[in-house]
Amino acid sequence: MPTRAKPEKSAAPTKSDTPRTERAPAPAKTASSVGEGGELHQRAVAGDPVLTTNQGTPVSDDQNSLKVGARGPTLLEDFHFREKITHFDHERIPERIVHARGSAAHGFFQAYPGAAKFSKAAFLADPKVKTPVFTRFSTVAGGAGSVDLPRDVRGFAVKFYTSEGNFDLVGNNIPVFFIQDSIKFPDLIHAVKMEPDRGFPQNASAHDTFWDFVSLMPESMHMLMWAMSDRAIPRSLRMIEGFGIHTFKLIDAAGAVTYVKWHWRPALGAQSVVWDEAVKICGADQDFHRRDLFAAITAGAFPAWELSIQALTEAQAEAFEFDVLDPTKLIPEEQYPLIPIGKMTLDRWPENFFAETEQVAFHPGHVVPGIDFTDDPLLQGRLFSYTDTQLKRLGGPNFHELPINRPKCPMHNFQRDGMARQDVDRGRVSYEPNSLAPRGPRESASGFATEPAILDGNRPGDKVRLRSATFADHYSQARMFWKSMTPTERTHIANAFTFELSKVETIAIRTRMLGHLNVIEPELGARVADAMGMAGQADAITPARPVMELAPSPALSILGKAPATIDGRKIGVLIADGFDAAVVARVRAAAEAEGATVEIVAPKIGGAAAADGKKLAADHTISGGPSVIFDAVVVAPGAAAVPDLLADASAIDWVRDAFGHCKVIGVVAAAQPLLDRAGVVSDAGVIPLDAKSVPAYITAAKAGRIWSREPTLRGPDRGVPAPAPKKR
Repeated sequence: MPTRAKPEKSAAPTKSDTPRTERAPAPAKTASSVGEGGELHQRAVAGDPVLTTNQGTPVSDDQNSLKVGARGPTLLEDFHFREKITHFDHERIPERIVHARGSAAHGFFQAYPGAAKFSKAAFLADPKVKTPVFTRFSTVAGGAGSVDLPRDVRGFAVKFYTSEGNFDLVGNNIPVFFIQDSIKFPDLIHAVKMEPDRGFPQNASAHDTFWDFVSLMPESMHMLMWAMSDRAIPRSLRMIEGFGIHTFKLIDAAGAVTYVKWHWRPALGAQSVVWDEAVKICGADQDFHRRDLFAAITAGAFPAWELSIQALTEAQAEAFEFDVLDPTKLIPEEQYPLIPIGKMTLDRWPENFFAETEQVAFHPGHVVPGIDFTDDPLLQGRLFSYTDTQLKRLGGPNFHELPINRPKCPMHNFQRDGMARQDVDRGRVSYEPNSLAPRGPRESASGFATEPAILDGNRPGDKVRLRSATFADHYSQARMFWKSMTPTERTHIANAFTFELSKVETIAIRTRMLGHLNVIEPELGARVADAMGMAGQADAITPARPVMELAPSPALSILGKAPATIDGRKIGVLIADGFDAAVVARVRAAAEAEGATVEIVAPKIGGAAAADGKKLAADHTISGGPSVIFDAVVVAPGAAAVPDLLADASAIDWVRDAFGHCKVIGVVAAAQPLLDRAGVVSDAGVIPLDAKSVPAYITAAKAGRIWSREPTLRGPDRGVPAPAPKKR
């Protein structure tokens, strides 16, 4: 990236200017003396082991990869980084170390008119062209056999099979990340994975090693706010947003550079579940997300996302109060609104899960002319790591010849042989340049060319292990995220931190994290400490940079921008013998007209007989189709069947959970005793239902959940009262 304006910067940054201020020898820890990351691996005590490479070489800095200047690209000569990341990439076979649990689908992408203004990439040039894509969604921490709905980040990776080669847009459903430098990625994943001495917990961050690590890495604080928010427990893969995380460059036909952030926005709107609901869904259907995506595509309800960018000039990028190369930061949409450039539709399920979903190989380094990289140190490491991973996981250098990975445009070069080679290359020439194959492939002036840049104003030859001083603010955007949430979302975040930290056995880790939460926002720290019974026990954390009061960004809130819709949602209708067939039929017709799916739940899978004697087949039994798998419910049994339902614990739980998870409930008069037994209290989301009131029920369901109900509930989703915030 070109030289950055340095209004307060004197000479090259020193270690005391960076997040590694925490590296200075620290006094013995007390509850009040822990600075920002003050315990970070200082080995000043005689006899403590020294960190070394696998060759025994002592390591002076395990926090930063070697770069050309503090903001320059990572150097290939960094043997410590390459050894560390290579060992990590090759730790397990055959499943992915991260993002092992995935679901994917085929589809197509069409650019909007005007997209070519930003990039000369061919797939953005013609709105009439449908570029094939393959998109994989995944969890990060769990293995391939884990469940679909843990609290976790979701991967969102798209392979565009363009006319100029494959472009992989590899990101997550969260726009920032835990770390700033890729040399820390093995440490992050080792910390969040199951603890090596016990083999658990699986696909969960609620344990000591994860919170120990992140509490020592203040740069993680912004990402933690997202991970503890509802973003980490999405309702459906069809209802998640996607982000490229890093800042990239787009190059237009004239060579002009635009800095961009990538965004995917679902046509159905973003939606999440509540934590208690997620736990029960994992027990009821561990394939909940995969089944949901499969069912929608096979039913012809093709999920779609709009691809947008935030576009900045170099001067605009330099003017921010944070560094756009820092992957722990986002650009508020209120400052730079999203510019839609195209739409992706997924319309075909894979024919073979292993051959396609499991063998697909994504790589952020797979780009086409018109797209280029920045010197983001996390991105720079990924450009090495992904190829290295595929070499091990897919058996060698020819993974690009697998059908799911093979470009759909012509592919020619002089690479030969290697494990699992499928192409039969002819001729005597396997090198370039050559004169013996005059008709062979040659370089092209229109091929990919790296955008030239002046490297950070450093002298040629500067090689440093530093974190740029422009990366040192770890709390301001975390506070902005909190301030951007609705009261309901803030309660969910406080509850999530409370749950996770309560699973941590080591008291010092809890108190350290409570100290970080106090810096992020005193109200948040107080709410979590009070809920844990640890008020007044937080460590004192001193930020490396003063926390800035940034304006809230309403675009970050799921609930604040939620559309009024049931399109793509699912309504569960509980029936039993003697039900009113007309009411059920009208609910189905009205819901399907709005794009929703209706599924019938009955005491027996054979269904139930209506009052007119006609039998309606069931999609689920009550215990096999709990209300947690639906977005809204209807309780419509016949009066004669209600006594049996009152004696059925699963029926009581079905209604109780629907109410406790703040869902809209339509109820026929005969079912009132069932609601009474379940403890349901009448409110705006409990709709008396007959043939005439179906439109009112649909209107209420479209408005979403009844969050005003949540503070009155008992159980894991009860709102944590907010104590008076302490002065900063």
